[in-house]
Amino acid sequence: MTQQPHAPQSSAGTTATPTPAPGLGPTPTENAWAAGGVVFAGVLMLMNGILAILQGISLLAKDDVWTRVGDYVYKMNLTGWGVILLCLGALAAVTGAFILRGAAWARMTGIFLASLSMLAQFLFLPYAPVWSVIMIGIDFFVIWALAVYRPQARA
Repeated sequence: MTQQPHAPQSSAGTTATPTPAPGLGPTPTENAWAAGGVVFAGVLMLMNGILAILQGISLLAKDDVWTRVGDYVYKMNLTGWGVILLCLGALAAVTGAFILRGAAWARMTGIFLASLSMLAQFLFLPYAPVWSVIMIGIDFFVIWALAVYRPQARA
């Protein structure tokens, strides 16, 4: 007897999709979290980009909105921060829009931009500590959601 009684029977001309062994693949609940998480990550990235653009504009337009930092290792001119955040925000907003459209390249770009944003917000901590910590947490979630998402293969 060559077939096991509990093995799934495949009809001629069709192939059965293999199911992952227990513990080796994501569960349906994990897939649902990741699929919902990637949409949420796209929205967060889009909003993070828009907020970074506004933050950059405020740094460029009126430097006196932000506190001056006395002795800081990574001290930079506030105009320089404005340019960095404006450019990073524009890229993040565009990438977030493409994540929502389902572009595969946007997920990897999103992970890269969220990592850069996390680094920039860490360096910006002395200027706006509470805001920077919140943005670091959001960037962490975006990286996680985009990294664990595995879209189903389309037939």
